[in-house]
Amino acid sequence: MGSTSQWARETFGDLADDLTDIIPDSLLRAHDRARNGHEGVHTQTLEAYGHGLYAVQYEELAVGLEALGEPVRLQGRTIMIVRGHVIYPFRYAKKDVPVTTARLRRATGLRADLIRRHGPEPMQQTLDLGIEELEESEVHADLELIPRDFGLVLVAYACSMEQGVMRIEWGSAELRREDRYLIWHHHEALPTGPR
Repeated sequence: MGSTSQWARETFGDLADDLTDIIPDSLLRAHDRARNGHEGVHTQTLEAYGHGLYAVQYEELAVGLEALGEPVRLQGRTIMIVRGHVIYPFRYAKKDVPVTTARLRRATGLRADLIRRHGPEPMQQTLDLGIEELEESEVHADLELIPRDFGLVLVAYACSMEQGVMRIEWGSAELRREDRYLIWHHHEALPTGPR
């Protein structure tokens, strides 16, 4: 307690300290559940781990943040909104690499639309060459459940079955359409070990 950053306090007020404890604990539990699921099915691939982690990251965050926020269902998953900010988990790597290497697999879909709609304004506006570009006029329908003025806090983490959760960072980022990299406006580490 007390070491919470100014950004976290400005974003979440008096809940910032709680969030800096709850979010990492939730992701550590999600990893444990996914690893146990993989070990339970005895597959030769990491498919059970990866799919399990994807599902339980949302469940564990919903349980951990239940008393602090409001749930919303997006694409069949419970996502938590705390103080006008969508808390969205994103495993960006299977090895310990900087969060600045985070990149989406696709430039379309719910995650990309969520970042574009609720993330920060782009730092650099797209260059208008007078050429008509195909713009996606419709966002994912589930995003209509979130008020337009709500922000997005990405919880990006590096995690593998063998090494567990190696790095967790949270902050705000825009999505660069051409190569799907996240351009971080702000990011900071959350603890990954036992406290």
